[in-house]
Amino acid sequence: MNLNLKDKVVIVTGGAAGIGRATAAAFEAEGAQVVVWDMPDVDVSKADVVDKATEGVIAKYGRIDVLVNNAGILRDAQLVKWKDGEVVSTMDDATFDAVINVNLKGVFHCTRAVVPHMIKNGSGVILNASSVVGLYGNFGQTNYAATKAGVISFTKTWARELGRYNIRVNAVAPGFIATDMVKAMPQKTLDSIVARTPIAKLGEPLDIANAYVWLASDAAKFVHGTVLSVDGGLVMGT
Repeated sequence: MNLNLKDKVVIVTGGAAGIGRATAAAFEAEGAQVVVWDMPDVDVSKADVVDKATEGVIAKYGRIDVLVNNAGILRDAQLVKWKDGEVVSTMDDATFDAVINVNLKGVFHCTRAVVPHMIKNGSGVILNASSVVGLYGNFGQTNYAATKAGVISFTKTWARELGRYNIRVNAVAPGFIATDMVKAMPQKTLDSIVARTPIAKLGEPLDIANAYVWLASDAAKFVHGTVLSVDGGLVMGT
């Protein structure tokens, strides 16, 4: 299968570790020119930084073919933690805002900066990192789940707006993937996750990277406005 990704210019946000690093490597293996945006050099929560980084890519390569909006953070807390008849803690504004600013506004900033160049070029692919928790919610993740649900709405809205310019927009919703962060969870928690996953194992970063590569390729040229779950069949809450 010819994926036709050779020499394509691909930006991967959050590409220094985990799924992002695997994604950057997978595109490089297909011959793409990959640009990694990550902290501290590119903070996607800051619009001016993203705009400057975008202009830098255009100055060097003259085009942007694919944007993978992978950057994201976690700041978990219960909305209200209640014990012995009183509030023990809540999710504070700073915790909520930190995740919104990176996971939601960051996707907005990057896509807004890149799309005009794709329109001028007559084509492009936007790929957004959602999550199964964006589809089903998750305990202790009010902020994170909200951003991942919001990314799905971005995807469907931008698919309607940008398809006329030959720009495809899709999202990937990973399940639990064996990144360093996930593998650091208590073994009891990991065992519970595996027990709820029909394939009975954690995914690997390359599983998600391969999904991004396929969605960016000509093999998926008629896939638009969709959310691809890559989760081993996981159904939250079962």
